[in-house]
Amino acid sequence: MSERIKIWLVGNTGLRNPNRIQEGFSVYANSPFVGNLRDENEVGFMNFLNEKGIIQNEEGKDESGSHARKWRLMFARNGFIYPQVKKKEGSQEELGALDNITPFGRSFLKANTYPAVQECFLRAMSVEQFPMPDGKHYFSPLRWLLAIMLELERRTGSSELSRIEFALWGHTTNPSYNLEEVVDNILDLRQRRAVAPAKRPFDKKEIATRGKSYDKKADNFLDYSDMNMRYLRISGVLQRKGRGLIVVPAKHVLAEKLAKSTASSDPIMEQYKLLCSGAPLPTDNMDVAKSLLDDLIKQMKERHILFDISDLPLSTPAEINIARQRLENILAQTDEIQYANDQCNQWKEIRDYMTLLIKGGGKWVYDEDNAIEVPKDETPAYLEWILWRAALAIDHMVNKPYEVRGFKLDSDFMPVSAAGGGKGDLYWEYNDFTILTEVTMSTSSRQEAMEGEPVRRHVSDAVLKYDKPVYGMFIANRIDTNTAETFRHGIWYAKGDVKQRLDIVPLTLGQFQKYFVAMFEANKAEPEKLRDLIIKCESRRDILEAPVWKQYIDATVSEKSNEIVEGVAICKEDNPLLSRPVQLFDM
Repeated sequence: MSERIKIWLVGNTGLRNPNRIQEGFSVYANSPFVGNLRDENEVGFMNFLNEKGIIQNEEGKDESGSHARKWRLMFARNGFIYPQVKKKEGSQEELGALDNITPFGRSFLKANTYPAVQECFLRAMSVEQFPMPDGKHYFSPLRWLLAIMLELERRTGSSELSRIEFALWGHTTNPSYNLEEVVDNILDLRQRRAVAPAKRPFDKKEIATRGKSYDKKADNFLDYSDMNMRYLRISGVLQRKGRGLIVVPAKHVLAEKLAKSTASSDPIMEQYKLLCSGAPLPTDNMDVAKSLLDDLIKQMKERHILFDISDLPLSTPAEINIARQRLENILAQTDEIQYANDQCNQWKEIRDYMTLLIKGGGKWVYDEDNAIEVPKDETPAYLEWILWRAALAIDHMVNKPYEVRGFKLDSDFMPVSAAGGGKGDLYWEYNDFTILTEVTMSTSSRQEAMEGEPVRRHVSDAVLKYDKPVYGMFIANRIDTNTAETFRHGIWYAKGDVKQRLDIVPLTLGQFQKYFVAMFEANKAEPEKLRDLIIKCESRRDILEAPVWKQYIDATVSEKSNEIVEGVAICKEDNPLLSRPVQLFDM
């Protein structure tokens, strides 16, 4: 193992979130750039992505079209468009027109559920298209990593691979290495690290030692790890464990089948053809599909999870896989309920995520094995997600966790993307009332134009739907005064010109965080307390203009937070916004 280290990249550091690829590819498929994604068109496609809201390219920041090249690389890497064929590899005509959408790309566009999207990535990642050091063979990083993790499991009882282990012995190795020796090194690292007095200096030293065989920045070991692991997880076979990885229990049989072959001597052109047409998976085989289904049924029975697939035919691999996907969905919902039940114990982490969102994104490192992060270009999705978690922490909802949210989750319960339009962001339904929570990262004067109408419409629809009081809670980092004015009136005309007076209170994320933390610090997290806050905040909306109403809301949040923590109510006269003379204005 003395050769120079080369870190393989299944993703791209300029496109760190694979969950964004389908949305970007859909934009590409409906653009004039299909098959014309080179040279001067790179800038054009980059601007097109920016116009469609897929990327946020600050003016003058990237005028070379590098964003477009990164997206093109990921489209080609996963077989959604025809990659460029080098002369030594064959002819472009033999494969397909450069950058045109492939049959597999068409299938990817039709993948309308998250498991279907995961399966597309799994098929792509199963193809051996990464060159080996001998220049003759090709390997699949996913298959190779699964082989490492399953060997770890054979020796230790767990397939878990930590972040530092992946950084030093995961994406720095390939099937030209001896599998047993790689695992030997991982276990040696693990043992020495376990007794190290300080983890960070230990990791730094280990990276420096391994970096002697690497001719680029040592920072790449960890930087590329985070990105590579995120891409590997979208295969659906791996999930997060701390800051590392573990094999998904329900996909264990599939992982074993994939790990049996990690490298291929087939010409790269054959791999490209396989990639672009849609590579087969072990589950396409009848026996394997049945084995995977039987294993999943066994796991669900062991966990006492009720299910019924008696209405489904099981005569073909496709039918068996449909039945398996139904069970996987039931299993995912069961796991989500367990995740929801634990959120009351995670309120401090929820608070910290809110702090990162208030800052516009960033990372919070607790220690070398525990950290949280909000990518700056994914703040809208994370804002919805953290308010969903806050609702789960407060608890007592009568609807299921997956009924509260409109956005998709990955297998680690992390947000895939923000919810689509057409309905409210989060429905917190309780026995006696419902809180419809709407969120936005917008803070500009456009906030009212973007949110004023849909928020009122969604609350109106909820009022008509629920036979109980409905309260609207609008949360943003900063509340524009025009937005506050719109919600202060809260007027909406429903079908038939039925006039409604809606109860919508605008809160900053900082204000909500203050009240949320107060409830948990005092061990008094109850939905009724949140309802009481909303009612108190809106109590003066008819006699205060928007700027003063915003001040009143802020003072009320502070007052109610202190009241919860200290158990003492502040006298009305102690609040200057309540005791000052109030001027009435025409409504």
